[in-house]
Amino acid sequence: MTREPDTTTPEPEWMRRARLAAVFGDVLPETTADERDPEAGAGESSGDQWLREQVPPHHGD
Repeated sequence: MTREPDTTTPEPEWMRRARLAAVFGDVLPETTADERDPEAGAGESSGDQWLREQVPPHHGD
């Protein structure tokens, strides 16, 4: 038995997003790549960034 959606009152945006996220997960980010700071590492902490900067040149990337 499937419940029919109530079309008389519009669904709040937060409710719609929560319902879609429950089914599909977070598919799209809130911001696009051109809106984000390119210097901020992708999920890299400041400790990781510092450690990468300390690698001697002869060890390479």
